[in-house]
Amino acid sequence: MMKKIFEKFWSIAGAVSVCTKILGIVLGSTLLLGTGVIFQARAAFQATMMRLLEEQSISAARDLAARAADPILLNDLVYLQNLLDETVKNSPNVRYAFLLDPQGQIIAHTFHGGFPLALLSLNTVAATSHHHTVLIRTNEGLVWDTAVPILNRKVGIARVGVTDLSVQRVLSELTLQLGLTMLVVSVAGILVAALLTLILTRPIQELLQATREVAKGNFAVRVKRWADDELGDLADAFNQMSEQLALTENLRREREWLRRQLLEKVIASQEEERRRIARELHDSTSQNLTSLIVGLRMIEENCRQCPAQPKALELRAVASRTLEEVHELSLRLRPRILDDLGLAAALERLAAEWEARYKIPIDVAIRLNERLPGAVETAIYRIVQEALTNIVRHAQAHSASILIERRGNMLRAIIEDDGIGFDPQTRFGEHHLGLLGMRERAELLGGKLVIESAPGAGTSLLIEIPLSTLSSE
Repeated sequence: MMKKIFEKFWSIAGAVSVCTKILGIVLGSTLLLGTGVIFQARAAFQATMMRLLEEQSISAARDLAARAADPILLNDLVYLQNLLDETVKNSPNVRYAFLLDPQGQIIAHTFHGGFPLALLSLNTVAATSHHHTVLIRTNEGLVWDTAVPILNRKVGIARVGVTDLSVQRVLSELTLQLGLTMLVVSVAGILVAALLTLILTRPIQELLQATREVAKGNFAVRVKRWADDELGDLADAFNQMSEQLALTENLRREREWLRRQLLEKVIASQEEERRRIARELHDSTSQNLTSLIVGLRMIEENCRQCPAQPKALELRAVASRTLEEVHELSLRLRPRILDDLGLAAALERLAAEWEARYKIPIDVAIRLNERLPGAVETAIYRIVQEALTNIVRHAQAHSASILIERRGNMLRAIIEDDGIGFDPQTRFGEHHLGLLGMRERAELLGGKLVIESAPGAGTSLLIEIPLSTLSSE
């Protein structure tokens, strides 16, 4: 239970900013210290004043007893009344005063509304005692009631009651003054804390902003060293880190640029070599095979009765099959239609040939109004070609579809099949270079390849290539 309460408190406190925490600490400390000082000062002042009131009660009662002895013996009631009134008037803390005879009967008092008879039994004093004081609690406050015997109670008893109303007023004023002082100190403390918080948190805010810029890839940002303290050391460490990250990023970009240049040259050389081989196969090998087929046909026609005529017929069939295979290999290496008529015609012919050869229906939709850059057409053609190869080899699909469209400055290609699918997370490795090759071709043109697939759910390839970047390059 305590752990949950602590975790809840920590979650709430942790969500508060550093500035608020510092201001809260200063304000809380000021209020706690001020409150403690107020209560301590009030308690000490009250204890001192209570002791003084008790001494004042004893002093007033002793003085009244000494001055009332002779008037009581002379039975001078007027003088006694004046003496009681003078005692109450001269001391603002004296609440009442009265005199009793030896039998406890009231001689004179200062109560204007009638003497409270219950007061008689609350205090008394022995004949041999110096005085006797009791604390009486009333609705208006505390009263120190002191009884002093007059001539060992042979003449009577003098009693004086001293109230603490003036002390309560002084305590209220003292509390108010201390409260105002604490308020002023709290305001001053908050202002000082706000200034110190600004000095403390400003470097932190700058570091935070710089960290966000670094997270965005801006490694040129630097922070100022505000002071020669831990925050200054942190700023220097951050600047060193930014410099190292900038060097690392430059090195990475340089390596990426070199890799891209190398990849471009490899692909360009590969396409050029394919084009050359396809041209050689078409111009030389195909013509030689055609000549061989024509010669074998002439042998068949001129030597119908020769024993070698069946062999010539067999060799002509082999040469015809070889010519078809050479023609197919030439198209796979570099279809002339891609260079002559463009991507749309090349893909439609490719889909038709694959559909006829492997008996897999392929739906082709190409929405292009103009020719694309040669590098883009080659990359898209090779990606589609590799995708169809994977569909035939691995997908066990019953149908496939190809969509090529241009949306503004973005070329989108979507290749889908209804095959067995696979887990894309496990197919990008050294044993699946076809997928890596497709991705590298797309990324080389500033695009991306997204593969969506799952076991038993078919496969969808999304290729996006920005044409504006290529045009500017």
